[in-house]
Amino acid sequence: MADIRTGALAITDPTADVALAQRAIAGDGPAFLAIMQVHNQRLYRIARGVVRNDSEAEDIVQEAYVLAFAHLASFRGESSLGTWLSRIVINEALGRLRRGRRKADALGSIGDGRDATIIQFPLPASADDPERTMAQRQILQLVERATDNLPDIYRTVFVARVIEGLSVEETADLLGLRPETVKTRLHRARQLVRKQLHEQIGPVLLDAFPFAGRRCARLTAAVMKRLGLSS
Repeated sequence: MADIRTGALAITDPTADVALAQRAIAGDGPAFLAIMQVHNQRLYRIARGVVRNDSEAEDIVQEAYVLAFAHLASFRGESSLGTWLSRIVINEALGRLRRGRRKADALGSIGDGRDATIIQFPLPASADDPERTMAQRQILQLVERATDNLPDIYRTVFVARVIEGLSVEETADLLGLRPETVKTRLHRARQLVRKQLHEQIGPVLLDAFPFAGRRCARLTAAVMKRLGLSS
């Protein structure tokens, strides 16, 4: 069984997850490809939500895949493969943050992440309404900046629930929180984002932190190369 969520396909059948993992363990190249193509966007968005930098998020996902594939035999299907991979990505991303902060402290500076790169959205051009296209791009940039400015504990919940579209229960399981805590932090995150936007842009359909096309293909090819497999 599968579901469609924010434009990404997520495998939800534990039996299918385990079978796919077993194929990958046996060295089946297409199985590795299938895992990455299914989960690339979610993992990238989660990493990007933690570190607030697009290129570093891409590197985190690549490293997480290599680590996950090296320990794929430990996947037993107690949770979905997507959740299992997401936890590895979160651990890798948080580890990067901790190392970065220690390095900043050693240099006598504070790394607050405010120089993180803002992703430029590849919105379709509209020859008939260029002003609307520009307005959409500006709105999405405002949302991204507001998300980047959230404190860590709120940002990860906001990315998981609002941008990635996970349920309260899935987010709680992913982040190791109680569902009530997820609800509280999401409420606070929305308040902070709304405050930054000054309620000037109205309802926004969030399609933030895209990971598709060339970026997705590049990361997948890089991981396959590191695993010594042909795509």
